[in-house]
Amino acid sequence: EEPKLKYERLSNGVTEILQKDAASCMTVHEKFLALGTHYGKVYLLDVQGNITQKFDVSPVKINQISLDESGEHMGVCSEDGKVQVFGLYSAEEFHETFDCPIKIVAVHPHFVRSHFKQFVTGGKKLLLYERGWMNRWKPSVLHEGEGNIRNVKWRGHLIAWANNMGVKILDMISKQRITNVPRDDISLRPDMYPCSLCWKDNLTLIIGWGNSVKICSVKERHASEMRDLPNRYVEIVFQFDTEFYISGLAPLCDQLVILSYVKEISEKTEVECCARPRLDIVQPLPESCEEISSDALTVRGFQENECRDYHLEYSEGESLFYIISPRDVVVAKERDQDDHIDWLLEKKKYEEALMAAEISQKTIKKHKILVSLKTSIQTKYLTSFRIKCQKILGRNTELWEFEVYKFKEIGQLKAISRYLPRRDPVLKPLIYEMVLHEFLESDYEGFATLIKEWPGDLYNNTIIVQAVVDHLKKDPQNRTLLRTLAELYTYDQRYGRALEIYLTLRHKDVFQLIHKHNLFSSIRDKIVLLMDFDSEKAVDMLLDNEDKISIDRVVEELENRPELQHVYLHKLFKRDHHKGQRYHEKQISLYAEYDRPNLLPFLRDSTHCPLEKALEICQQRSFVEETVYLLSRMGNSRSALKMIMEELQDVDKAIEFAKEQDDGELWEDLILYSIDKPPFITGLLNNIGTHVDPILLIHRIKEGMEIPNLRDSLVKILQDYNLQILLREGCKKILVADSLSLLKKMHRTQMKGVLVDEENICESCLSPILPSDASKSFNVVVFHCRHMFHKECLPVSNTVSPVQFCNICSAKHRGPGSAILEMKK
Repeated sequence: EEPKLKYERLSNGVTEILQKDAASCMTVHEKFLALGTHYGKVYLLDVQGNITQKFDVSPVKINQISLDESGEHMGVCSEDGKVQVFGLYSAEEFHETFDCPIKIVAVHPHFVRSHFKQFVTGGKKLLLYERGWMNRWKPSVLHEGEGNIRNVKWRGHLIAWANNMGVKILDMISKQRITNVPRDDISLRPDMYPCSLCWKDNLTLIIGWGNSVKICSVKERHASEMRDLPNRYVEIVFQFDTEFYISGLAPLCDQLVILSYVKEISEKTEVECCARPRLDIVQPLPESCEEISSDALTVRGFQENECRDYHLEYSEGESLFYIISPRDVVVAKERDQDDHIDWLLEKKKYEEALMAAEISQKTIKKHKILVSLKTSIQTKYLTSFRIKCQKILGRNTELWEFEVYKFKEIGQLKAISRYLPRRDPVLKPLIYEMVLHEFLESDYEGFATLIKEWPGDLYNNTIIVQAVVDHLKKDPQNRTLLRTLAELYTYDQRYGRALEIYLTLRHKDVFQLIHKHNLFSSIRDKIVLLMDFDSEKAVDMLLDNEDKISIDRVVEELENRPELQHVYLHKLFKRDHHKGQRYHEKQISLYAEYDRPNLLPFLRDSTHCPLEKALEICQQRSFVEETVYLLSRMGNSRSALKMIMEELQDVDKAIEFAKEQDDGELWEDLILYSIDKPPFITGLLNNIGTHVDPILLIHRIKEGMEIPNLRDSLVKILQDYNLQILLREGCKKILVADSLSLLKKMHRTQMKGVLVDEENICESCLSPILPSDASKSFNVVVFHCRHMFHKECLPVSNTVSPVQFCNICSAKHRGPGSAILEMKK
């Protein structure tokens, strides 16, 4: 994985110092660095490690250096008990010498202000010095009695310090101690494994001691909870253990940077020894942590260092981390986009590197996109050429061509082929031809791919065709070159030559080429080749284009290949039963030879097939089923039935045939043939019950003949008979019910009145049925058939029956007009 930090040694003046002396402590300001040594010197350095000032403080080790936020005042303490606080740019100065080593000193963060002239020191006691009246310094004891003070950090109004028992925090406003965080592993010597303290912000303290990390948050106590308690309290929000001993801590956003002291077992001596220190970035979790990155640091003299010899300081504004050891100072900083691009180039992820450079081109300093591209060219890192070439080189054809020639110089034209522009801009044809020749000399498949992908107008087609032809003279059967040559001929609109090559290769694109360029005139003499290649596609194409290649021409071309001729005519017959009717006689022989399963369906569907010829062929080949069908179609049902019974000996088929023909004589022949064959009798008994009276068959069975399953057959006959009776009775009931319903409906209809008005006429005299003078009496006869007569116009009935009939409807013999309505006035 890509590292999160990058490292470099602090050199220049630091190198000179550490050649003669050893570093003991360091503090970091955003403007400069302050380095203390074992020989009692304090050096001010710039961020490059150059010495700007030097102070001879003591002849012995400097234990700690402290700076205020302005960087104008410094506090220094040493192993011989000396404490100095002085202004770097003023004459202000405090000197004091104690009778014990002073391990720590911390000046007030705002020491530059007159009312914050305070600092603390720590040896056996934690002392606070405050400047009072007449510029006199007044000391006061903040804490004592728990061993030496090992570390102190002052942030805002809070002071945190560590002694042999644990970590305390003092609120300088209330002058109250607000917490005590005991150390976890009391077995570790506090002087060998010192406590590391770090303020993340004004209210968050990070504690590292041994292999334990605690992140503490200072919070305000609610007024109702105060009583005699401090107005602030501390809550441990994160706590976890690390794999190794902690030498230093620093915050990085919401993550932690941890400097660890590592011991390992030597493979040679099998004795525990000091290993390279590690700088880890971890994500704190409530009870554990997630490792983000881990780097082992090769610092000078790490084999001789102890846990207390390492220190970690950081610059908040720039995320710089300084790893201090006696013989080395290493600077770690967050990797920027330039570093990310460097890492991608190192891993040969060129495509991603250019993408990153393009996205961050306004912020990157070290890399320029085009420079990166040229560097890659010169170093021959060409496996994955820049996918962003179009955006990098833009529409500048001269720049494109210049870069292509660069690739040619180092023999890597093939590497850029995929990324050459194909439109807007278009380069000179020579450029594309140069790339194609490179592939043609070494990679036929790659050459074929480019011909397929590149438009034909990018290069001189004639030149490339000639080059391919020259190569084919050396290798005439190379399918890749032949296929590519066909494509080139297609671009050049020489479709005939392309078609010949495709047919020779039996290439799948041959049909697409014919359709696309309407090459049907070119394939009139190549129908056999097309059918041999793919008969299904060829037949479909020929039938879809009958207007361009006639059926007669196709049949003629396939005359010497009857199996292909059959495939074509069969597909034609499936599409239209009448188009190829002149070839139906020929198809009988073709079906008989190559496709017997479809012969019978053909005979059934064809209305143009000569039956005599078909019968002759089927009889010659002993095709019984086809012969039976033809005999029955020609009216010779008895011969067909005889063949079924004698040749096939299939009683079920014979019965089915007799049912289809529905001829009593055939049933008689079937019974006569079956009368001495018990299996046939069983089949007849099971199937003829609904067509022939079973008694006719049963009476003819000889006495004593053993018939298989006779009882079951007789039971079935009786069941079928009962079923017929039930069906007849059911039908009769339905008929009677329907008749009664219709009779009632007719009666209701005939009982309705009939409207007679001036528009009605007498069907006999054709005069209006109603008189013009309504006061006169009249008689009108209206039949239910709606015919109307004057009574005097009706003929006198010769019968004694009182029922009269409509003269017009009399032929219906008492039809709907049999009843009569008589209207008198």
